[in-house]
Formats: sequence, C-alpha cells, structure tokens
Amino acid sequence: MSWLTKTLNSSIGKKVLMALTGLFLCTFLIIHLIGNLQLFKDDGGYAFNTYTVFMTTNPLIKTVSYLLYTSILFHAFWGIYLEFQNRKARPTSYAMSKNQGSFASKKMAILGTIVLVYLAVHMGDFWYEYKFGHLPYVSYTENLTSGEMSSIESLSSDYTQEVKILETFNEAEGSKTTVVKDLYAEAEESFSNPLLVLFYVLSMAALGFHLLHGFQSGFQTLGLNHPKYTPLVKKLGTWIFAILIPLAFAAIPVYFLIK
Repeated sequence: MSWLTKTLNSSIGKKVLMALTGLFLCTFLIIHLIGNLQLFKDDGGYAFNTYTVFMTTNPLIKTVSYLLYTSILFHAFWGIYLEFQNRKARPTSYAMSKNQGSFASKKMAILGTIVLVYLAVHMGDFWYEYKFGHLPYVSYTENLTSGEMSSIESLSSDYTQEVKILETFNEAEGSKTTVVKDLYAEAEESFSNPLLVLFYVLSMAALGFHLLHGFQSGFQTLGLNHPKYTPLVKKLGTWIFAILIPLAFAAIPVYFLIK
C-alpha cells in the first residue's frame, strides 16, 4: 500500500482526490435537482413529500447519502487545505497573476467556501428539520380512478405517527389517503423570506462559477483530455453544470417567493 500512500500524498494525487469527489458531487446535483423539481407540481406538495420519504427510507439511497455527506466535507476541507498549501508554498503572487486564468479558476477556494456555508444553511433549514425538527403532517386523499387529489388537509401540530408514510385505502370510495411530514410547507415558509431567497440565489451564482472551472478541471486532472471530447466536456460544464443546474435550483426559492 506504500505506492498508494505516496500517490495520494503527491501533488497530483491530492488533485485527483479533489477531481473524483468533485465529479461525484456533480452527478449528485443532477439527481437532487430532479427530485427538487417536484416542488413545482401543483399538487399541494404530494409529489415532493412522498419523494422525500423515498429518499430517506430506501436502503441504497441512505447508503449513498452517507458517502455523499463524506464527499462534501472532504471536498470542501481538502480544497481549503490545498489552497493553504499553495499559498504557503508561494506566499508572493506571480507578477502577472492578475492576467492569468479566469475569475472562476482564481477564486475557487472562495467560491467553494460560499457554497459550503450555503450547504450548512440549507441542511439546517430542511435536512435537520425533517430529521429532528417538529414538522407538521399533511393528509392527501387521492381518487384512484382519476388520479386527482380530492382533499389536502394539514393535521394538528400535536399529531404524530410511528412511520414516515401512512397509506390507507377506501375500497368503497376508490380512494387512497396518504399521511406524511409536510416538508413542502417548510419550503413555503422558508422561501417567504426575501433575504433567504436572495442568499440562495447568490449562493447558486457562486456554485455556477465554481462548476464553470471545476467540472472541466476535474476531467483534465484525471488525464481525460482528447481533441474530440474535450470541447464537449467544456460545453457540458458551461451550459449544464455552470448555468442550467444552478439556475434551476435558484428558480425554486424565487418561485415560492413570487407564489
């Protein structure tokens, strides 16, 4: 294992770890966005609340989540460590540094720190509240024939249940009633605050700039450069990860604020 230790302790080895964790987090962004787009459905939060139950109860998803949390923390603090090492090795900036590299490439550490602060706020507002807070429950009654929601009822604040989702069927009426924690209501309440919405939007701008350089840099670090494929990687990094994904995430709090 000495070769592995030497590799990971080398300059390129440290960058490879950053690249691997960064690209893994990029794949997570796509999955997380697909789930969060359920917030735009006009169903009183049914799709989003049931999606949340799936994400917190499926054994495979829960296992991947622990890997995700570890990767986020490692990527963030490893990036700060590498930046510190770089500054320590080169305390004086190069004479022409202001003309070298893009804004995103020169501010990766700052942009990453902003994203880390955003994640802490976001996890506190939603993950912590869902796991340990006292969210209200909501009851959805769905007509099984038409698929329409016949009633949505917020339950009393003292209501609780042993399971995360409780489904009961009424064969006579052809309906299904689903009772779940109302994380959708938490989103509505949180994003009614203009300052929090502004913070989320600015954080997504920072994420966009971070990914603008980070996505293609990750492929470059791993040696995956090719005249035929590198332009495609740059386009994906720019249009999908640096623009579309952050813009879609930013649209969610803006949507609730306007709504």
